[in-house]
Amino acid sequence: MTTLQLPTYADVEAAAKRIEGFANRTPVNTSRTLNEMLGAEVFFKCENFQRMGAFKFRGAFNALAKFTAEQRRGGVVAFSSGNHAQGIALSAKLLNMPATIVMPHDAPALKVAATRGYGATVVSYDRYKEDREAIGRDLAEKHGMTLIPPYDHPDVLTGQGTAAKELFEEVGALDAIFTPLGGGGLLSGTALTTRALAPQCQIYGVEPEAGNDGQQSFRSGSIVHIDTPQTIADGAQTQHLGQYTFSIIKRDVTDILTATDAQLVEAMRFYAERMKMIVEPTGCLGLAAVMQMKDALKGKRVGVVISGGNVDLERFCSLLSA
Repeated sequence: MTTLQLPTYADVEAAAKRIEGFANRTPVNTSRTLNEMLGAEVFFKCENFQRMGAFKFRGAFNALAKFTAEQRRGGVVAFSSGNHAQGIALSAKLLNMPATIVMPHDAPALKVAATRGYGATVVSYDRYKEDREAIGRDLAEKHGMTLIPPYDHPDVLTGQGTAAKELFEEVGALDAIFTPLGGGGLLSGTALTTRALAPQCQIYGVEPEAGNDGQQSFRSGSIVHIDTPQTIADGAQTQHLGQYTFSIIKRDVTDILTATDAQLVEAMRFYAERMKMIVEPTGCLGLAAVMQMKDALKGKRVGVVISGGNVDLERFCSLLSA
């Protein structure tokens, strides 16, 4: 078996230069209410204010910006439950190349509409019965397109690591940082950055309790595959971590935590009521874990990466009124 050539923080720095002028440098917000509740200082990196509403734009643009002229002519194919789809579609539009996106039939309508709105062709599949990776590979081979997976790709994960880079540049060293965990692109990119800029900082990935494959993998030391979990966190309905992402997570991350759907709704409500922000369920994973861990965080400086804000408004309202 060939040894993976893992990316480094130098690749995150190169990605930051590549996406500069295209990606938003998103705000870092705080909440006095939360700080008083926890007895800690919490800094939120608000990727819900990123272009297309999520951190995924960073990795998508970084990957596509590295395409050769031949690859650009052939275009890109990607599979995604939504945010990676939109990130690829918008990046392809900005770089003038065709894009085809394989999306689950039950993906949020907002995410599907936005993906089409950026000019991409959308191919639907049943996420509970069909293999999106096989569909993506098949399309790439048939049409000469380049497949960019949503997380298990060095250019994607190093692009995602630029969010934490901006956070550390703005607020300095932290004692702990929390990011949502689906396939591990954001967490592994954040880990590369954190180990370079704040080596003592504890790094936590947070996934839905119903789909804790990352936690199982972390505990067992090898990648665990699960069925698609039933959870409101549609951005974290992954079945397994990636080879690149898990290798970095296993080496650099402190622990993997979980949150229930009810805890995600509670965090969504806090963001809406107290911070006046719409955050999608997946984006609430970090805060949900912080709220559970509160005693352990007393007196600490804590970073939370909010991954995105792409949730159908009807869905958002129904979750908060339940």
